[in-house]
Amino acid sequence: MQKEKQDYMIRCVSNALNILESFTEDDAELGVTELGKRLNLHKNNVFRLLATLEMHGYIEQNKISGNYRLGIKPLKLGKAFQRHCGLTSQSKEILRDLVASCNETVSIGVFKGGKVIYIDVEETTKSVRVVSRLGAVLPAYCTSIGKVLLAYKSEKEISSFFQEIHFKPYTTKTVTDQEALLRQFDEIRRRGYAIDNEEFEESVKCIAAPVRDYTRNVVAGLSISGPAHRLPETRIQNELVSLVLNAGMELSKKLGYDIL
Repeated sequence: MQKEKQDYMIRCVSNALNILESFTEDDAELGVTELGKRLNLHKNNVFRLLATLEMHGYIEQNKISGNYRLGIKPLKLGKAFQRHCGLTSQSKEILRDLVASCNETVSIGVFKGGKVIYIDVEETTKSVRVVSRLGAVLPAYCTSIGKVLLAYKSEKEISSFFQEIHFKPYTTKTVTDQEALLRQFDEIRRRGYAIDNEEFEESVKCIAAPVRDYTRNVVAGLSISGPAHRLPETRIQNELVSLVLNAGMELSKKLGYDIL
């Protein structure tokens, strides 16, 4: 009988990875006691794991506060992943051309673990811009890329997503009602794109198109983002919809998608 992968799990390695994943934009630095509480580990175990991670460059200690933060090694791994990801290697020129056309920030994101991971970003030249989301892990239900990725999933996958997700209202415009989101997904499939109308971040709007590969499945989302005052509905409909749809289709074709 073939063993489940979890049967081969090494507990200390799993604990070390859980420590790394505890560091986020909101929790850039954490102490031994806090990590122990979060992960239900004894302080001595946490300290030994941190010392090992620090030795290999994954963690560093703030000498002033005594707390820990991510080291340089995770960034190097992320860069290596980005360089070798076929999606990003194919998208570079398309993203640059799209920025040249609209002069707003454009991004590529994929769906992972119920969230969106932003794997490539090309920024506008304007001084007032959306903060780069490169490497960010954001909720899928209130971002344009996330919604376009969810909309093209199967009913079973969407149902599973709803069962596992904890909805949080990030702004007054965040949609947290399942039926309302399902109606949005129907509309996204009908028109071919999704809009984030200040649903994740106030004063920021985004529009995203699906990206398909040779399997004809949606594997990523491509978005245009900008300050809300630069993305009124008239500009979205008259300019940005066609730009993002064309860019999404161009990238899809590079990934082997055949429209016929």
